[in-house]
Amino acid sequence: MKRIIITLIGCLLFVLAKAQQDPQYNLYQYNQMVINPAYAGARDAIAAVLDMRKQWVSFPGAPTTLGFSIHAPVLNNKVGLGFSAVSDQIGAKSVTGAYGNFAYILKLNNTYKLSFGVRAGYLNYKFNFSKVNYKDANETAIADLSNTNKGTVDIDAGLFLRSNTFFAGLSATHLTQAKIYSHDYQATNSSTGVTSNFTSSYSLNSHLFLIVGKAFAINENFVFSPSIMIKSVTKTRMADVNLNFLLRQRLWLGVFFKQGYGVGALIQVYATDKLRIGYSYDSGLGAKRLLGSSHEIMLGFDFGNYKAKTLSPRFL
Repeated sequence: MKRIIITLIGCLLFVLAKAQQDPQYNLYQYNQMVINPAYAGARDAIAAVLDMRKQWVSFPGAPTTLGFSIHAPVLNNKVGLGFSAVSDQIGAKSVTGAYGNFAYILKLNNTYKLSFGVRAGYLNYKFNFSKVNYKDANETAIADLSNTNKGTVDIDAGLFLRSNTFFAGLSATHLTQAKIYSHDYQATNSSTGVTSNFTSSYSLNSHLFLIVGKAFAINENFVFSPSIMIKSVTKTRMADVNLNFLLRQRLWLGVFFKQGYGVGALIQVYATDKLRIGYSYDSGLGAKRLLGSSHEIMLGFDFGNYKAKTLSPRFL
């Protein structure tokens, strides 16, 4: 039984490392700094965002994420500076981190701007395997793995091209690919009496993001803005397809499809010219419906003046 439990723990860590090592967001379209450091300063205002996400609400130990970011253009809009913090809890793992953002903004012509961004920060990882519930009440977590608390410096980088009606971003996270921990141990099979060597480890994998979006102004009160994001981790690639509509320059409505998972919908309301409130809902398809639905809430506030929303997808 002990060997089975060890194998299950190893599988859990593998899934966490490969499938959801970073927090997941649906409302990243309205705050792309969570995936691309080059986005800092892109809203042409001091922009602050608070994002709260509860994923797979019917699944015990499912991810819960709280994030905050603030950024602004400085030096005649030639530089973007920002700060972000995140807290992410999933099962026996919890992550807290803080980053500083720097982006150099190059004006290509009267239409396009290209930003080069870098983000550096510190991540703290806590693994508490004593929280794992075992089928056999006599089983316990491996002593040396019961509480693991490790930290690491983390670096991300990206590019961001934008106009009033178009954006494209390319970014990569965890460029240092830091190893959080590696532990060698032995375990004896209670049935055969055979002792075997095992290694439990957790390392950060680089995540690549490519996102492209375009706004089409049908008329003054209706804008159609589709976008697509491709995510790549190790050998796994997934795509998010988003169809968004801006009504009367105040209300964003959208639907999206997440490859390999399911579908969802979102809404963002400009309560005032500076305050925006967003909400998203998603659910898996097929067997993934058993995980339950996910909910995300975003509050954003822009300080200062910024360009009109009419022809802008306002993801910027």
